[in-house]
Amino acid sequence: MDFVKKGKRVIEIEIAGLRHVQKRLDGDFEKAVELMLEVLAAGRKFIVIGVGKSGNIGQKIAATLTSTGSPTVILDASDAVHGDLGVVSEGDLVIALSKSGETEEILRLLPLLKRVNVKMVSMTGHPRSTLAKQSDVHLNIDTPMEACPLNLAPTSSTTAMLAVGDALAMVVLEARGFKKEDFARFHPGGQLGRHLLTRVQDVMRPLDQVALLGEKATVNEALMQWNVKRAGAAIVTGPKGKIVGIYTHGDFVRGYQADARVGSKKLSEVMTKGPITVRVDKLAVEVLNVFQKHRIDDLVVVDAQQRPVGLVDAQDIAKLKLM
Repeated sequence: MDFVKKGKRVIEIEIAGLRHVQKRLDGDFEKAVELMLEVLAAGRKFIVIGVGKSGNIGQKIAATLTSTGSPTVILDASDAVHGDLGVVSEGDLVIALSKSGETEEILRLLPLLKRVNVKMVSMTGHPRSTLAKQSDVHLNIDTPMEACPLNLAPTSSTTAMLAVGDALAMVVLEARGFKKEDFARFHPGGQLGRHLLTRVQDVMRPLDQVALLGEKATVNEALMQWNVKRAGAAIVTGPKGKIVGIYTHGDFVRGYQADARVGSKKLSEVMTKGPITVRVDKLAVEVLNVFQKHRIDDLVVVDAQQRPVGLVDAQDIAKLKLM
């Protein structure tokens, strides 16, 4: 048995199913998006209902919607009639998932949901099913066949359901003008939060912890400042306080190897002129790109007027695990 070949066959069938559903997206999809936007504008929420594998897909759809600023809850169809129906309020939108459109637990809820006066978008593989007919908008997620060799286990159909759910969430996100700053508010933890929330000002060493010297200062003065500030780089400024250069420990080592009397030289003679800088309000993850591109270890942080406000050390960034 060729396991790789069979594995590829499964994926090919699911891809074919997705293409089938993609071609069928029409005005009903547009109506669903408009209905979702209306509900959100009214300050209401989405409620996702599904049973079995559809319920599992529903959890992912609900999580995607919630994380992109659309308040969404999962309602277990079995528990709904035992008190959980209280989560549903007038004006909410129910997103019901059922391949057959005849799932008993969901159909049992329809009269109760209608009584609460909610709107409903359903996803089924049967446009003439009871659920489809009772919905305000129906999205057909029928696929030619399941990837299961018995054509029984939900595979292509659940993949299609998930893809359409993602399509709804992303189109709604874009229509609402949802930005990465908004996204960050819902993902403050973990690597994603660090990427989106951490800014240069949060990781830089402020000026009181940095060696800041005029261009007429000597290398020896820079060495003394390094010892006091416990820093390995000095920011060099001109008469008006603007940055004119940077002098690093690496510069000193190379200079000393060439001339042991380098300590008496002025910084203006040995510094790197016109150093690379980064704005204080930039994302910290952008600093990684600068370090990698220019192969440097110290980066001067400036404000909008190009005045120095701090320094970022590559080792400090590494500790944040932004990679």
